[in-house]
Amino acid sequence: MDKKLHDYRKSYDKNVLIETQIPEDPYALFEQWFKEVEDYGGVEEPNAMNLMTIGVDGYPKSRIVLLKSYNTKGFVCFTNYNSEKGIAISHNNKVGLSFFWPNLERQVIIKGIAEKVSEQDSMAYYQSRPRGSQLGAWASDQSSVIASRSTLEERLQQLETKYEGKEIPKPPHWGGYCVAPVSIEFWQGRPNRLHDRILYESIAGAWNRSRLAP
Repeated sequence: MDKKLHDYRKSYDKNVLIETQIPEDPYALFEQWFKEVEDYGGVEEPNAMNLMTIGVDGYPKSRIVLLKSYNTKGFVCFTNYNSEKGIAISHNNKVGLSFFWPNLERQVIIKGIAEKVSEQDSMAYYQSRPRGSQLGAWASDQSSVIASRSTLEERLQQLETKYEGKEIPKPPHWGGYCVAPVSIEFWQGRPNRLHDRILYESIAGAWNRSRLAP
């Protein structure tokens, strides 16, 4: 197979990213962009983000997870701590996040340090989830090899019976991570591949801003 994609071309011309028109605080810019992406429409899950970790085998791996909250401390998602990504983070908590919003021709690229959120925060989010999702956290030994799909479905049925009419406790191996950024790059597509790239870097507790060549 030798399929060339040379003719896949698109001109980016929907927005600009100019230093005099953006805030000094990257969190304020992220919030502005996120709202604009939501309001513009066309992205089903604007909170979908790529999480990249370095595995214990030394290879990088990325996967899509869902951003569930953010503030000036960082960006929060939830998962099984015993999953492949959870084990990777326990060995090396330097991670990457990225958002791609094609409706406005934008990317946000983050480097940061992942730390577990408090048990109280994990519990609060777990209790807000639908019962099916709560049971799913118990049913799936995430990232492990299973014999078949039916094995998973049978486990779910057993749990549905076990917790019928009862509160479902949070698994001890399930919870959140907060990624505290050391850098946040905002990428805005521009014509002729001369894209705007603005990099915020955390230096001595303050944000330093610079422009990168596309």
